[in-house]
Amino acid sequence: MTGILPAKAIEAMFASGAIVADRAPDEDQIQPASLDLRLGAKAWRVRASFLPGPDAKLEDKLEKLILHEIDLSKGAVLETNCVYIVRLQEALNLPEELSATANPKSSTGRIDVFTRVITDQGRAFDRVEAGYNGPLYAEISPKTFPVLVREGSRLSQIRFRNGETLINDEDLTEVHNQHTLVSGGNDDDAINNGVQVSIDLKGDGKGSLIGYRAKRHTGVIDVDRKGAQDAEDFWEPLYNRGDATLILDPNEFYILVSQEAVHVPPQYAAEMVPFDPLVGEFRVHYAGFFDPGFGHGTVGGTGSRAVLEVRSHDVPFIVEHGQTVGRLVYEHMQEAPETLYGEGIGSNYQGQALKLSKHFRSKEPVGA
Repeated sequence: MTGILPAKAIEAMFASGAIVADRAPDEDQIQPASLDLRLGAKAWRVRASFLPGPDAKLEDKLEKLILHEIDLSKGAVLETNCVYIVRLQEALNLPEELSATANPKSSTGRIDVFTRVITDQGRAFDRVEAGYNGPLYAEISPKTFPVLVREGSRLSQIRFRNGETLINDEDLTEVHNQHTLVSGGNDDDAINNGVQVSIDLKGDGKGSLIGYRAKRHTGVIDVDRKGAQDAEDFWEPLYNRGDATLILDPNEFYILVSQEAVHVPPQYAAEMVPFDPLVGEFRVHYAGFFDPGFGHGTVGGTGSRAVLEVRSHDVPFIVEHGQTVGRLVYEHMQEAPETLYGEGIGSNYQGQALKLSKHFRSKEPVGA
């Protein structure tokens, strides 16, 4: 059967040896359409990011780039703007028909930790070729906040697929007509090379909260602790000042929100991808996976919006309310998962509007 593998099939991959790990999966590690990946016991700080290429194993090239080795068994701080390589606890022995892609977890993207998965003989980040047999590695580079990680921390997730799973615009239009994939935005052009997602800079009117800009020179964020930090220590709130525009400062990090409510029906999975690199000097949404059931009404998701992690590049850039900044591509599931996103499996962002990562206490920053 073609399609994205649901949780039940991922569980079976552990039993069959297609996924290999020294210990059993954590209780909440398998998500409706993806698997969280756990860090191993060692990290290596390296001089630069790299790919092994088609003729090499990662550790063969790693030896020439290591600056020092770090023990993660008791936890260690990864500093900003440094590059680290960590061997993951999960390795793969995929059958010929299965391939995979990886992405940062939502909570990882929302604290501006840039992480990508690498394979031996890898020619692209976050891509696992069909039939791959070998270890997995994470490249990690915190961009704004230093982070505390440890063996077993989960920063990335992987999604397995069998065959051609992508839904074309014609079929996606039918799905949208049946299930309303997005609502409340630019409805006249909702389906165009995927589902279009635009930015909300109006909020609830003048004076209302529309986003956050990350502060510099902050304390450390423990990636495994929920609600441990005060938001005002790490974030500057942004408000609607009446003109519904925002100037993105170069190399600053923002949390904003989509104008649209997003819906992923149970029999589909979605991924946020770049809209068009030619329309603006900024990057949106580091963490792209949307699981089946996100925004689904029966599991409390009605009105769920897409939170956007935004970083400008080399020049200041003005974004406007309603500007298209990303697109959701939808894929078929092999079958609907038995448990949907939001059904008691540690789903932190069901029913969300503008929301920071799980690491911050739920109260709004001072003055919001």
